[in-house]
Amino acid sequence: MAFASGDGGGGGPQVLTARFVRQVVLGRWFMVFACLLILSASGATYIFGIYSKVLKSSLGYDQRTLNTLSFFKDLGANVGVLSGLINEVTPPWVVLAMGAAMNLVGYLMIYLAIDGRTARPPVWLMCIYICVGANSQSFANTGALVTCVKNFPESRGIVLGLLKGFVGLSGAIFTQLYLAIYGDDAKSLVLLIAWLPAAVSILFVHTIRIMPYPRPTRRGAAAGASSATSNDAFFCFLYISIALATYLLVMIVVQKQVNFSHAAYGVSAAALLLVLFLPLAVVVKQEYKIQKELQESLREHPTVTVEKPAADLQMVAADEPAANKSQLQSTTEQTEETSPPPSGCLGSCLRHMFSPPAQGEDYTILQALVSVDMLVLFLATICGVGGTLTAIDNMGQIGQSLGYPAKSINTFVSLISIWNYAGRVTSGFASEIFLTRYRFPRPLMLTLVLLLSCVGHLLIAFGVPQSLYAASVVIGFCFGAQWPLLFAIISEVFGLKYYSTLYNFGSVASPIGAYVLNVRVAGGLYDAEAARQHGGSLAGGDKTCIGVQCFRKAFLIITAATVAGALVSLVLVWRTRKFYKGDIYAKFRDNAAAAAADAEEEDLKRPKETEGESTEVNGRTG
Repeated sequence: MAFASGDGGGGGPQVLTARFVRQVVLGRWFMVFACLLILSASGATYIFGIYSKVLKSSLGYDQRTLNTLSFFKDLGANVGVLSGLINEVTPPWVVLAMGAAMNLVGYLMIYLAIDGRTARPPVWLMCIYICVGANSQSFANTGALVTCVKNFPESRGIVLGLLKGFVGLSGAIFTQLYLAIYGDDAKSLVLLIAWLPAAVSILFVHTIRIMPYPRPTRRGAAAGASSATSNDAFFCFLYISIALATYLLVMIVVQKQVNFSHAAYGVSAAALLLVLFLPLAVVVKQEYKIQKELQESLREHPTVTVEKPAADLQMVAADEPAANKSQLQSTTEQTEETSPPPSGCLGSCLRHMFSPPAQGEDYTILQALVSVDMLVLFLATICGVGGTLTAIDNMGQIGQSLGYPAKSINTFVSLISIWNYAGRVTSGFASEIFLTRYRFPRPLMLTLVLLLSCVGHLLIAFGVPQSLYAASVVIGFCFGAQWPLLFAIISEVFGLKYYSTLYNFGSVASPIGAYVLNVRVAGGLYDAEAARQHGGSLAGGDKTCIGVQCFRKAFLIITAATVAGALVSLVLVWRTRKFYKGDIYAKFRDNAAAAAADAEEEDLKRPKETEGESTEVNGRTG
């Protein structure tokens, strides 16, 4: 059974057919939908605070041991260079399958340990379990997000903002689902974390793949590619994600005020899944438009071109001046001299690692890692992400030291989660719009985000009454906003050829900044102030610090570090000013147009060849 849509000039595209379903499932928009679902289930590291209590009580850990596990969780989640290197030489489904296996094994072993089904493992083995499980998140990001960016190179800011936004919401999504499936049982939450992300990745593993860039059709500019790469669909995805974030925020607030039954949790989870699968309607609509545009282009008459006879072309070639030939030969030799050597030779790579190509071209991994641009970007990210992550990790202790009630502190955490999502989608979409319309450089937007985060740090440092609400909003927004900007800048300045590895190298800045500013600065100064309040020693006593002074020095230092990071980022703004003034996406459109022209030329030649063969046969038989 098929449904045909008439358009006045004949039959329109047919839907509800096996052929159309196959087009939808194999299309690039269904791949975006699959990436959204995979990344929506990849945020287990964001809800460590929910199951950390049962982890501590079941295995008899002290706070120091629990913090050690948390460090290895962050280490696994942010050090994904291995997944990037694997993705360079294998298709994305290999990385996704490996990530699913790591997720299942790592978290399943943790669940068996806390549920008492295995012997109590030593701490070092638990650190390995949680590091392996958390590292699966980088495999999911590499396989899904990097592939999506390569398939939509002209919308990379939008893609990064949207997908990273769904990653930010994944923690709240997990919470709603586990309450509906298992009830308020933190042990079962670990079991859900073990099997759900692995199942989602395996379900969509073969739909995530690199696709050729859509070519314009005969109608010119980009008729056939308009629906295949249009940003309209991404804005529809954005509106759905906003509805999803709003729904999650409302449910978080309501569930803190009202005692929900298990059936009520089930209803709320069903509504959540409905919104989560709503992008599928956008996918079907886009594929319908693509099929309709293709049929319209096929109904148009091909353009007739007049070609010179071969004899005339030979005469023109014979009369070509020798100077042009020598110039062409010298240009070819110069290109061969300046072209990079084959990547298989290690010695050649080492010799050319300090001779990078122009910004926007494809750097090798070594050329990117030793470049000034990457060093500047890395330092700015350490200061920016490290400072905001320190505030997020210590929000509970900050609220406690400033005298906020427990319910308010939980509200701060919820606000950070939602505004983290808002920062990701806002920076991704806004930076793309400002870049394409006004040539506003993305590094400058990163500088502005770093300066905005200083407002939140200063509110914490001076303990302005009732200001922690505003501080949680600012810091959550800025923390989320930095990631799409960082990953988009890396893809634009260093190219997409080795983006899998360079993307994961950018993530390494997070644990470095968190260790320096959180562990060494904030943690050390907090313990020193707590010891002063409790008579100079914390051994066996109360380790709680009360008052504005608990975090004042730390966040003044963090503010200074963030300002320094903003100043460093201005170096990148200066170095890339000429690059961002140009059309950084022109090469993708030019390549697509050239490919379309070649294809059209082949299409025009084919009927002529067939007609010539037919005439020759008729002449022989006549």
